[in-house]
Amino acid sequence: MSPILLAVLLGIIEGLTEFLPVSSTGHLILASALLGFTGEGTVAFKIAIQLGAILAVIVAYWKRFWNVGVGLLHRDQDAISFTRNILVGFFPAMLIGAFAYKGIRQLLQSPMTVAIMLIVGGIAILLIERMVKHVRVESVEKMPLKTAIAIGAVQCIAMIPGVSRSGATIMGALLMGVERKTAAEFSFFLAVPTMIGATVFSLWSDRELLSLDDLNLILIGLGTAFVVALFIVKAFVALVGRYGFAPFAWYRIVLGSVALVWLLAK
Repeated sequence: MSPILLAVLLGIIEGLTEFLPVSSTGHLILASALLGFTGEGTVAFKIAIQLGAILAVIVAYWKRFWNVGVGLLHRDQDAISFTRNILVGFFPAMLIGAFAYKGIRQLLQSPMTVAIMLIVGGIAILLIERMVKHVRVESVEKMPLKTAIAIGAVQCIAMIPGVSRSGATIMGALLMGVERKTAAEFSFFLAVPTMIGATVFSLWSDRELLSLDDLNLILIGLGTAFVVALFIVKAFVALVGRYGFAPFAWYRIVLGSVALVWLLAK
């Protein structure tokens, strides 16, 4: 497969899975292992193209971000609370990611870890769906500070590939009494500073490993992920509102099981 076609294919996979609780990173690792796209030089690609999907959030919710920006200029309390919750939710990932980057890199080369965590995460989602009963938070703006910090801490679990960043944050939010739609949207918004930070840090750390051709492939994968994610981000919120998270849990369990059998048979 040509490098350009490979970048497009992985960009499609990223755009389809970034906002679903199925682990986009896990899908990229399994697809890369299947296609032979492995090695130290591929880590930055797998991290950086996720930024394309995150940019889709900014476009899809541009009115929300614009209103927050205008609100901050006028010292609107809702805008201040929204910004505060996103920033404090981002802080744990920034801190742990900076100190644990080498360990995270090693895990990003482990398809076996992905297969196991897909299954474990799927079971966890099914259990959490049964546990969640009471809703106390119905908007990002009204979310208590301690809830935002706690969700940000839960997000750090997703540094283990196969866990799913969106899955961890959404499930964590549900356990803390956040309404489904709000939990999904907070996960999207929290991804913006998280993935911008992760992309910049990864590209800088791997700058000596990346050639101009590598950067071009990253841009192709990133652009593809952006276009695909534009069609997914809001559709996911509607889908969750109608069917919940159980379908994604079963998908994780099936995919993880198939991947596990494949890896053990290699």
